[in-house]
Formats: sequence, structure tokens, C-alpha cells
Amino acid sequence: MTISRRRFLESSAELGAVSVLAGAPAMAAAGGEARFFVIGDWGRDGKHHQRAVAGAMAAAAVAADPAFIVSAGDNFYEAGVTGLSDPQWRTSFEDVYSQESLQRPWHVILGNHDYRGNVEAQLAYSKLSHRWEMPARYYTRKLAVPGGGAEIFYLDTSPFIRKYAGTVTNTAGQDKRAQLAWLERGLAASGARWKIVIGHHPLYTALGGHGHDQPDMIAAFEPVLRRHQVALYINGHDHSMQYVEMGGIAYVTTGAGSHTYQPGPASRAGYCSGDHGFLAVAVGAAAVRLDFIDARGKSVFGKTLGV
Repeated sequence: MTISRRRFLESSAELGAVSVLAGAPAMAAAGGEARFFVIGDWGRDGKHHQRAVAGAMAAAAVAADPAFIVSAGDNFYEAGVTGLSDPQWRTSFEDVYSQESLQRPWHVILGNHDYRGNVEAQLAYSKLSHRWEMPARYYTRKLAVPGGGAEIFYLDTSPFIRKYAGTVTNTAGQDKRAQLAWLERGLAASGARWKIVIGHHPLYTALGGHGHDQPDMIAAFEPVLRRHQVALYINGHDHSMQYVEMGGIAYVTTGAGSHTYQPGPASRAGYCSGDHGFLAVAVGAAAVRLDFIDARGKSVFGKTLGV
């Protein structure tokens, strides 16, 4: 991955569970390219290679200068946080991602393990932290790059997984129809060249099959993504790094922020690895570049969309 230092500013439209608040116009990226990192499934008190991945991400951030970092959910294992005073805020987040280069906005979504704890505390931490940003359970951010810009739609996917009903993964009271309607409206109204959707759970994976693909997610979201020409869906949940294309959409799994497993070869054409690491994304006018970076700081897989 060829990297130079560029900075850009972002603006956003933040929304609650149903309502949308209008944001300021997005500002253009200097040099015409917007960069961000995505890490999923990480919060383990620095263990299971979490610190190694954090170090690699910090080094990459010095070179790439991403405008923000995305957490793709399962922020704290095994059962979220108990509240704002939970020690995991320090042991799994502040003291692990402590490097200066990581002191930039973190756009955060929820995973199923977060739903075992105090979700409201994760929302409220946004008011205490200079970098933790979770304005709502689902929300949008706009990036302005030449050629139409990009818009990211951050989802709350746990309520869509039927097996969680009545379990310790407490998604009771969450309105799936309202969230789907919000996504439909937002994608329809978006004039972005690149529409990117990020959720915790996958739709399709390179491994495929039971336990990897998520039929509940496919049924709910695939028609919407196709209808509105979404180019890229990014998720965590599966503790691996995977890339696959299905129906003209790139599906990228980046759930390797700490504990992983050895998944074996991909059953579909694509990429699959049990390496620990994170995803680097560079959005330009004509293309989106994706790179999986492992815990040693090495790019282990790259893909360019749009060319």
C-alpha cells in the first residue's frame, strides 16, 4: 500500500433511533483521498494479540494519517461494560490504544457482546471521551472527495439476529423496521459516489455456510444494498479477515482485533485468514482501496474497487 500524509475534514448527519438531525456540509479531503481504519472484536484487556494489533495500527496511522478509526463492534468481552466506571474503559480501550497516532475520532457501533452489558453507557461515553463517538445506535457520516464523495451508514445489527431473542444478548425493544426504513431513506437520498455500509454482523463471507454467512442479515439487508448500489459492506463478528464479492457488492470481514481462529481455505473465490489485524480503507474519486494489515504491520491482502 502506497501511503503519504494527507488530511481531510469530515462532517456528519447524526441520528437517533428514528429521527435524523441535519449536519453541516462535508468538506473536501486534501489531496483527493480519504482514509480510515476499521477494527472489530477487540476488547480483551490487551490480551490475545490485542496490544500487538494496536501497535501495528498506531504505526500505520503515523504513515497514513487516517481521519478516523471505526470500531465494528464487540468492543468489550465477554459482556460489554457495566457502566461508565467499568475498568474496561481503561484496560481494553484507553490504555491499549494509547499511542499519539490513535488519538483521533473513533466511530463506534455495537456488537452482540456489547448487548450483554450496558449499551447506554457506551452511548454516554461519547460525552466523556475526546475520541469515542457513538451518537446513536445507528448513524451516518459523510466524506467529501472529488467525484461525488462518500457516505458511510453505521448500523446496529444485533436486533436483526433472531437467535438472540430472549437471551443474555438483550436486544429487546429495538425497532428493526424503523432502522431499515431509515437506511432505505438515507441510501435513496444519498448523492455519494461511494455508499459504504458498516455493521457488526456479516451478510456473506468467503467461508460461506452455517455460522459464517448470516441468513437473517441477508434477508433484511441484501435487497436494500442492491437496490441502492452500495459498493461495500464491512463487518466484524467472525474473528478473521475475509473478502468476497457477491452480487456486485464487496463484503469485507474485519473481526481480527484480538482473538482469532484458523478458518481454513475460503469456500468461495476471495480471501480468508486467521491473522490478527485490521482493515485500512482509502476512498478516492475513482476507486476505493482496501488493505488488510496484520499485527506485524504487513499488508497481507489488497483489493481495489472501481477499476
